[in-house]
Amino acid sequence: MKTEYDVIVVGAGPVGSTAARYAAQHGARVLMIEDHASIGSPVGCTGLLSKRALEECGVRPAENFVLNKVRGALVHSMDGACLPIDGKETKAYVVSRKIFDRTLASMALEAGADISMNTQAVGLENKGDSQLLSVIRNGVNLQLETKVVIGADGVRSGIARMAGLGQVRKILPGIQIEATYRSADPDFVELFVGSQAPGFFGWVVPVNEEIARIGLAIDCENSECALDYLERLLKNNTHVASRYGGGKLDFVIGGIPIGPLSKTYAKGVLIAGDAAGQIKPTSGGGIYTGAVCAKIAGEVAAAAALENDTSADRLAEYDRRWRTKLGRELAIGMKIHEFLGGLEDKEMNDLLASMNKPSMLETITAYGDMDHPSILIKKMLNPANSRHLLGVFRAFAKAVL
Repeated sequence: MKTEYDVIVVGAGPVGSTAARYAAQHGARVLMIEDHASIGSPVGCTGLLSKRALEECGVRPAENFVLNKVRGALVHSMDGACLPIDGKETKAYVVSRKIFDRTLASMALEAGADISMNTQAVGLENKGDSQLLSVIRNGVNLQLETKVVIGADGVRSGIARMAGLGQVRKILPGIQIEATYRSADPDFVELFVGSQAPGFFGWVVPVNEEIARIGLAIDCENSECALDYLERLLKNNTHVASRYGGGKLDFVIGGIPIGPLSKTYAKGVLIAGDAAGQIKPTSGGGIYTGAVCAKIAGEVAAAAALENDTSADRLAEYDRRWRTKLGRELAIGMKIHEFLGGLEDKEMNDLLASMNKPSMLETITAYGDMDHPSILIKKMLNPANSRHLLGVFRAFAKAVL
């Protein structure tokens, strides 16, 4: 393995692979390292990707990784009511993350990037105009020299910490199983809000008519707490319990970063994806936003390396550009997250009931967007849409705008 590169990307998930591909396409010598033995394992995501997310990653939906197509959602409140949201057409895909991730990694390799598996980054230090990245590869200590390191190493990013950039504002523990589940309609995901998943929500994502990914994330400090809530959802929610077949085909524990880093660059270092908190606070999805930022990171890193200027001032271009594209949307999403997380069950029940009217459902269908929820929120904040909930909507408007 060569030990000298223009750009080293730490993490070979969708964000890391996209950053590596773009850096290579812009003329840099690129190495991507991954601490696991295989791409796409272990899985830490529901695998529900919007159409725009696939487009941003530069791939078309293909039979080898698309398991199901989704056009809407059924939102279940604590009082047993259900808000049906029908997008009328395919809005998202349920994918095999292993195959999807490997597809993106292959694209990075085809662009000219190298890859090293079983390679863990354990140290980072400046050496003049270069960065020395200490790694353990198959049990052997190595030092790799590069001009720019891109940290795409997940929610508890070691690269961000070593570069003095800290960690994201909040990490929500999440837990998910894959199990037999009789979906009412596999074209729709199911969401569970209120005290059954406090601070966030639960989900059922159908893989097909007989298998689903069932999980939740909550505003709690440990995954054991999340496991308790998932067990209650499976046993005590009559809707879920009547459809859940028992057992677990797969089991995943992870964290959802909420709130981006205040600074995503340092001398010779850029941070992207989950590591930077570039996640939609309303849904926890990060493939679309991560891909947007990864492309900018790869381009800026390659240009700076080839110019032999990897100063913090030069790399600040990345931070400015991604915030111009996504900063306002993420900020509004954070306010929505905080507002909804603070509602009592009755307030949430009433809010969903106010939305379950023909005019509101038409608005949701017309303006609903998984990747840009602020568009719909602005339309919904018209008090005329729900006169009996003026107080809630005024509070919503004050919190969000």
